[in-house]
Amino acid sequence: MEVLGFDLGPILPFILIGFAAQMVDGALGMAFGVITNTLMVGLLGVPPALASQRVHLVECFTTATSGISHLLHGNIDKRLFLRLLIPGVIGGLAGTYLLTSIDGDTIKPFVLLYLAGIGLWLLVRGVLYPPKLREAKHVAPLGLAGGFLDAAGGGGWGPVVTSNLLVQGAEPRKVVGTVNSVEFFLTLSISASFVYHLGISHIAGPTLGLILGGIVAAPFGAMAAKHFSPKLMLILVGIALSMTSAYGIWTTWG
Repeated sequence: MEVLGFDLGPILPFILIGFAAQMVDGALGMAFGVITNTLMVGLLGVPPALASQRVHLVECFTTATSGISHLLHGNIDKRLFLRLLIPGVIGGLAGTYLLTSIDGDTIKPFVLLYLAGIGLWLLVRGVLYPPKLREAKHVAPLGLAGGFLDAAGGGGWGPVVTSNLLVQGAEPRKVVGTVNSVEFFLTLSISASFVYHLGISHIAGPTLGLILGGIVAAPFGAMAAKHFSPKLMLILVGIALSMTSAYGIWTTWG
């Protein structure tokens, strides 16, 4: 398949993954990393460390755009931002170190189990939507855990941190804006760490495919946000992630 003289065949699966993930992320405001990583590891057999590296390099671009937009619209809680930033970065660097220090075939089933758990978590959130609101607590430990799981699992910062803060009762507009803004610094740190450990020789084509797919899907994702209910979307995404991860686990351990 050629477009303007370029052969897109080798990166077409990554374009489709980027498109699908951005469609959901645009509608829900989360789950780009989790969906992308699940499909790459579970269906395409990409090693977990390499998949997470690609996801976070792409997210450097998407989160920068999102963070600037939220800043201009006054959606950032400065105190919450600082409480999440440092623990999140520390957790992300720790997760990167773990993922690059263990053989990919050894850790792959555990990464898929984590991703399946995130899928079930989103499914439960969808069934129980809307959540009961409470006061937000334990922000720093949540940031540390979210950063670690995001790096080690190739995604999950949004589903873990955003969903927990919303359930605890923080203001939704400020939660989404702040968590997305912190995510830029998190993905930047994780990406730099992955480049240090793994280099960049194997990421150019697939990463470009993810970016292209995400860019094409961006306007459609925004439109989907207006027409899909959060409850239905959470349920559908939860089912899709759980089934995809379960298939990956079955093929790995079966």
